[in-house]
Amino acid sequence: MEEKETNSASAEKIQALRDMILNAEKTLQGAKAMLLQLEGKKKTGRKRKISSASEDDKIIEGTFDGQLMIGADGKQYPVPANYASKSKLVEGDMLKLTITLDGSFIYKQIGPAERKRLIGLVNQDADGNYFITAEGKPYRVLLASITYFKVEPGDEVTLITSRDIESDWGSIENVIQSARDKDGETKKKKRKSIEEEIADIPTGENSAVDEWAPDFEELKRELNKPEA
Repeated sequence: MEEKETNSASAEKIQALRDMILNAEKTLQGAKAMLLQLEGKKKTGRKRKISSASEDDKIIEGTFDGQLMIGADGKQYPVPANYASKSKLVEGDMLKLTITLDGSFIYKQIGPAERKRLIGLVNQDADGNYFITAEGKPYRVLLASITYFKVEPGDEVTLITSRDIESDWGSIENVIQSARDKDGETKKKKRKSIEEEIADIPTGENSAVDEWAPDFEELKRELNKPEA
């Protein structure tokens, strides 16, 4: 009995010492940060050792829901929009979040969900929110994805979304054709059509159109002028 009490007391002392060391490290980090501020120095050019995880780091695994990570503990964790859009995350992706001692959030994709690709058009609602319409369904996308690919309403894009989940979210993978290019092609087609109609007008010795021939030639020249 005496031996068990002694072991318990030793364990409590060890834990107390660990807590003291942890608090001392946090205090030291805070003091260093304050000293750098007072000296007017910034923490630039210093490499972060994110590859070697500390035993004191907190690690949480969860599932991406299109905007956030839902942790195994049931809590919601913010996922940087730039990281989500550049990594082309989709709903159902498994993520690992490492929360370091200084409070940094480091995400890593550990289990990609099965994906499917769709071709859709970029749209914008009355409130300015962007969405992609593909196969008759509107998909929400992160604003960071819109700005990263610099797309506008009317642009045609490749959208990736979860294959096995009925998801309302998607991620832009590539831009197929911009609305500006489409407008340019449409104008060219219209111009060609008018020129073909002019070419099909009959002319001849007894044709009343002959006297308008110079005007048609002038019109063709105007149509072929580059747009301003």
